[in-house]
Amino acid sequence: MKIGDKVRFLNTTGGGIVKGFQGKDIVLVEDEEGFDIPVLIRETVVIEPANEAQVRQNLKPTNEVQQAASVNKPEQKEKEYIPEETKEGELLTVVLAYLPVDIKNISTTNFECYLVNDSNYYLSYNYMSRTDEGWTRRKTGVIEPNTKLFIDEFDKTGLNDMERVCLQFFAYKQNKPFAIKNVYSVEARIDTVKFYKLHSFRENDYFEDEAIVYPIVRRDVSEKELVVSAEEIEIAMKQKEQRPRIQPIAKKDKKDILEIDLHIDELIDSTNGMSSGDMLEYQLNKFREVLEENKKNKGQKIVFIHGKGDGILKNEILKELKTKYKSYYYQDASFREYGYGATMVTIK
Repeated sequence: MKIGDKVRFLNTTGGGIVKGFQGKDIVLVEDEEGFDIPVLIRETVVIEPANEAQVRQNLKPTNEVQQAASVNKPEQKEKEYIPEETKEGELLTVVLAYLPVDIKNISTTNFECYLVNDSNYYLSYNYMSRTDEGWTRRKTGVIEPNTKLFIDEFDKTGLNDMERVCLQFFAYKQNKPFAIKNVYSVEARIDTVKFYKLHSFRENDYFEDEAIVYPIVRRDVSEKELVVSAEEIEIAMKQKEQRPRIQPIAKKDKKDILEIDLHIDELIDSTNGMSSGDMLEYQLNKFREVLEENKKNKGQKIVFIHGKGDGILKNEILKELKTKYKSYYYQDASFREYGYGATMVTIK
């Protein structure tokens, strides 16, 4: 983010032009009425970068004294930006997220598309959608490490062009060695019907607001679509004709889903004398204990009921799964049965 960039506020309506910075965390944004508003940098997103001419104009001295001073003053090099890195960020995780502009008016509101780069790499990307005539470029550019970037805004009439999207990108680091990653081109089918249903927008790890999230790459592995060719369908039909019409039923040995309620009042009789930190650690110890007891039960599905609340317990559980239990697969449990308050883990 630099002076002259046009930004949008993430947690409220509005935005403006970046006029300056206060410390490491605060950006000054000039709104449409000319007021400078101090905002946390993490609560803004760049929607239109400033070009070089705009930057020079914003930084140009306004009188002869300043011009003379700038001639005699040695030029200062701009401090090099070094993005913060995380251990898990060495594996690429990239998602597309769709958020309603006004969730209270879901039938008429516009929608925003964001690209989320949950990795330590810069991504040079090309985001496209497909129509009957072919693929159409919607946005190209570069997204910095561990950031989310506003990509696009569209209304309900634009949903017809969003049923198939494709994200292409390659990853790299600047001014330091890095591991070579694959070049990705991942297509995704967007269920546009979900945009008409309020419950389709769900709590997620990347936004305070509820969103529809489509993973593109998880831990260096791209999401795969099930694509069946005409030849495969023909072979399958011939095999079907050769099978006897009446066959005995062979029931599979399906493991029951194990449910663990992590609400503190379900784990202990009394919380007297326990701080909130003590209760959280008790719940996490129960979570770890259950996983350790079932680590040899390959394919076992365990639903941890943590509730929605303020999301602290859920976030701690996800952190554990991303660091200590990386080989296990996890996802939101059935919304119909648990709402937003449960995570299902599959032992791998």
